[in-house]
Amino acid sequence: MVERRSELNRRYHRKKKLAKLKARLAEAKSNAEREAILRKIHILSPWWQPPPPQE
Repeated sequence: MVERRSELNRRYHRKKKLAKLKARLAEAKSNAEREAILRKIHILSPWWQPPPPQE
């Protein structure tokens, strides 16, 4: 059960961290800042794609 708990803790932490990074990405001002945040997101979740821009 210890292994399962550590696996769940990793998953919950990753979800919290991704939520914070996505919020920072939405508020990013410069293109360099966006790229830095996207790089961090892709470290956590390599297949994540930003949503298509709203028209």
